[in-house]
Amino acid sequence: MPTRSPRASGYDVARPGIQEDTIVTDYFPGDDRTNYERMLAGDFYIADDPDIGVAVLRAVRLVREYEQAVVADDGTAPAILADLVGTLGEDVWLKPPLFVDLGRNIHIGARTAINSGLTALDVAAITIGEDCLIGPNVQLLTPTHPVDAQRRRDKLEAAEPITLGDNVWLGGGVIVCPGVTIGDNTVVGAGAVVTRDLPANVLAVGNPARVIRELDGTQAGAAAAKPA
Repeated sequence: MPTRSPRASGYDVARPGIQEDTIVTDYFPGDDRTNYERMLAGDFYIADDPDIGVAVLRAVRLVREYEQAVVADDGTAPAILADLVGTLGEDVWLKPPLFVDLGRNIHIGARTAINSGLTALDVAAITIGEDCLIGPNVQLLTPTHPVDAQRRRDKLEAAEPITLGDNVWLGGGVIVCPGVTIGDNTVVGAGAVVTRDLPANVLAVGNPARVIRELDGTQAGAAAAKPA
């Protein structure tokens, strides 16, 4: 996840600093893009770019403002949420607390309901369809890190998008891993860890999540998402 912030801000997001003198490999020969531009393109990057810090702090501030507005019940919360995320459909309900990386890479379809404690690490795009139900403490995690120890020590990271189709139901505590797409009407049982794509109209449970049955149109709306 992008965790560096500008030194001038007086605030440093909690991850150990990147010691440039310890990085001996040029991972971007001939690439004149900034790390922020690499991040937005979905390529490997190092999170030492001040623009990343600015974007992270923007999200931190807007999340706090949103949560305060919900508590105040003063009618401003929807506009703040719309400012935080990339796109927001009509009649979305999102209960705080909320945890994001950038916010602007999150896209939420109309009439979706999101319970408390959503962690949506949106280094890459997170697209949530219309009429979805997101249970408490769900994690949508786009960031990835190298398996190679030295590349990871050198702080290389990247991200892969997550897509939820329309009318998807994620039970409480579900974790969706980088690069996963979940098809329309699919139900994922509480506590499942989704490491690979799931097709439309299925019930999936477990770690890793596995399809246990297909759902027709009526079952998809009434299936019980039981703990795996």
